[in-house]
Amino acid sequence: MSQTPPPRLAYVSGQLLPEDDAKISIFDSAVMLGNAVTESTRTFAGQPFRLEEHIRRLYRSLKVARINPGMTQANLLETTLEVFEANRPLLKAGDDVWIVHNISAGVSIPGSNPQQSHSATIMIFTAHLDLRGWAKFYREGCHAVTSMSRMIPSQALDARIKNRSRMAYTLADSETRLVDPDAQCVILDIHGFVAENKGGNIFAVRDGELLTPTSENCLEGLSRQTVLELAGKLGFPARETRLLPYDLYTADEVFFTSTPYCIMPATKFNGLPVGDGQVGPMTKSLLQAWSELAGVDIVAQALAQLG
Repeated sequence: MSQTPPPRLAYVSGQLLPEDDAKISIFDSAVMLGNAVTESTRTFAGQPFRLEEHIRRLYRSLKVARINPGMTQANLLETTLEVFEANRPLLKAGDDVWIVHNISAGVSIPGSNPQQSHSATIMIFTAHLDLRGWAKFYREGCHAVTSMSRMIPSQALDARIKNRSRMAYTLADSETRLVDPDAQCVILDIHGFVAENKGGNIFAVRDGELLTPTSENCLEGLSRQTVLELAGKLGFPARETRLLPYDLYTADEVFFTSTPYCIMPATKFNGLPVGDGQVGPMTKSLLQAWSELAGVDIVAQALAQLG
């Protein structure tokens, strides 16, 4: 007789609780105002990847957002690892997880004399890393499509503040799926330059050089940084620069980077083939190098989830 597995545990402001009991107030500023910052880290072979760097970036976002978490980076790292270890027994062979941080400014009750909590709400949870929706793109490449909506200008909200207010990204992603249900969005800034994807950064390869937008209009992604580091080790010239849609239309290769899938090749841009319409050699080399760095065959892991 099979036993029911124990519930996954989540952390909410000092308490480790079963997921179903991990709740916040309807008056929390994350709900009332979308006033929260976030980070998502993944594991490889059950080991967190660049977790300390994710937490450092989280604290940069907290500072600019004027949210005091009430604990040091070292304390948060320790707590995060406790949450992860508490859920490690639920990991199956070959599985990996997200480790997600959401931190809000706390309770914010509206009114003529609004009440604001002085304590942040800290939420940490893990979740199974489901790669099935991206798996086929490693072989086929995805269809990159520009959205009608533009990036929020950095003068209004700097994209380097990784925040939980994802409405603009969600709308942009929805718009691209009107063109192709499987499309992955390319969001432009208000000047027409390539910015980012709903949850990732964008790269183009032209004449053997790796190009990616500067961080003036996009998140300084840690997956983006990993690719730039790997490119350096492989001897691929790389630089940050402004890119226009023309540069993606005429690129030899295009790919996205993000925490869960690492590198997602794009073989079509707004209906036109990228390069020869196949996943390119530099993209494949970078994927292989990342797999070697992580100790996990990234492509094989995703394809295995398809069964």
